[in-house]
Amino acid sequence: MRVLGVDPGLTRCGVGVVEGVAGRPLRMVGVGVVRTPADADVADRLVLIERGIEQWLDEHRPEYVAVERVFSQHNVRTVMGTAQASAVAMLCAARRGLPVALHTPSEVKAAVTGSGRADKAQVGAMVTRLLRLDAPPKPADAADALALAICHIWRAPATNRLQELAAAHRRTPTPVRIPKGTR
Repeated sequence: MRVLGVDPGLTRCGVGVVEGVAGRPLRMVGVGVVRTPADADVADRLVLIERGIEQWLDEHRPEYVAVERVFSQHNVRTVMGTAQASAVAMLCAARRGLPVALHTPSEVKAAVTGSGRADKAQVGAMVTRLLRLDAPPKPADAADALALAICHIWRAPATNRLQELAAAHRRTPTPVRIPKGTR
């Protein structure tokens, strides 16, 4: 399984590709950051993010895209930019028919470190260890993108099984019980 992880942001959008399957050693395929100038118009910044993500999709050909689920922050302007960058990543994946998974920051931290309250340094250290890297990827947005991809690889088998069971349940008609005496 090859997954592109996207840590959305308007100034720095972390991207990282990880390959592997749950229970086996994982391999980093690539990591980086799509940057946009803070003084540029938001629409132009979104176009730059779209071009950057499209380039990563072209170059690395992932089978899945994992994006950090936007969560409520105190700074509305920050959360708006994050949500906009997140939507661009989802749109790029959808155009190609790639499945998109959204993972919350606490899900990613818990998957990678064992604690949903881990800090950036702990996430970076575990990403380094899990992918057998010489040093943590910089900036933290890049490490977070790899952590998203790792989280998805590890969670996908269980998530897929639950989705299959739910789909089967929806396809199976529920028997109607007719009370005695009304037949």
